[in-house]
Amino acid sequence: MHSFYTYLEENPSLRGDVPFHEMSHGESFLALLDSRFDDPGFYCLDEPEAALSFHSTLTLIAVLQRIADEGGQVLCATHSPVLAALPGATILEVGEWGLRPAAWEDLEIVNHWRSFLGQPQRYLRHLLDERGSAEPVG
Repeated sequence: MHSFYTYLEENPSLRGDVPFHEMSHGESFLALLDSRFDDPGFYCLDEPEAALSFHSTLTLIAVLQRIADEGGQVLCATHSPVLAALPGATILEVGEWGLRPAAWEDLEIVNHWRSFLGQPQRYLRHLLDERGSAEPVG
C-alpha cells in the first residue's frame, strides 16, 4: 500500500487526496475507501480486513453496501466472518472441495470462530501442547 499511496499522492484526484502516509494503515485504507470508492463500479478486494479493527470492518461493510446499493459490484476474498456477513452477499467458500456456495452460518470460518470464542482455552491449550511447554503463549 505504501507504493500505492505514494502514487496517489503524486497523482491526486481532482478533489484532492488526504495525506495517506501520515495515517495508520487502517486509517489510510478507510480514507482511500471514502475518497476513491465513490462511484458504482467493479471493485476487487483481497482480504481488505487485514488492516482494520472490528469497528473499521463494520465501516467497510457500510461502504461495500453503499457501492452495491448504487449499482456497483464487489468481489472480495476474506477470512473475516464479520465481512462475510455483508447483507445480500453471495458467498462462495473455497476449500479442499473446490468452490461451493454457502450460507454465512455454514461457513467453516464462522464455525471455527464460534468454537474459539466459546472456549478459547481449548485452542490455546492445544497450542501449548504442540510447543511441548507449559509456558504461556505471547
